[in-house]
Amino acid sequence: MLRPLRVEDEAQWQRVRRDNAHHVQPWEPTLPPEAPARPTVSFRQFVHDLDAEARADRSLPWCIEVGGRIVGQVHLFGIVRAAQQSAAVGYWLDHSMTGRGIATRAVALAIDHALGPGGLHRVEVNIRLDNEPSLGVVARLGLRDEGVRRRFLHIAGAWRDHRSFAVTTEDLAGSTLMARLSHL
Repeated sequence: MLRPLRVEDEAQWQRVRRDNAHHVQPWEPTLPPEAPARPTVSFRQFVHDLDAEARADRSLPWCIEVGGRIVGQVHLFGIVRAAQQSAAVGYWLDHSMTGRGIATRAVALAIDHALGPGGLHRVEVNIRLDNEPSLGVVARLGLRDEGVRRRFLHIAGAWRDHRSFAVTTEDLAGSTLMARLSHL
């Protein structure tokens, strides 16, 4: 299930992030040295900021919940309206939950929402070239490979290349990614 993160989720969210720090660190964006440092914020402020970004139609953040337990996050971000109608997807998952199709379904649900009720036309996913599990997610979803973006995102102290994948409403031809998954 995807749902908004709530202030009362703090202990559970902090625990899953702490327990998975080593697992998600190789893939998480970092600030380059020349970027101004961001102030540390409380969890309450973090949730408030996520909600404010959603209300402003700039992102749609959700936690991934399985059996009543938070096991990750997925979010649409960089939402652009007007003539572009697009966004990107980012996600992370508790290492103990990998290999079960949870990330694949969470990304499918997020994209289906974006291209359906969210009113977007295009969604992309950008993945480091060596992130095999995430490359598997987009392969299972049948997203179109749009090539490599050189030095696309700063991660772990360096600008990293990413492969870009996308899907549009036309690619789905009236169907959904969840429907695609049900045929696998």
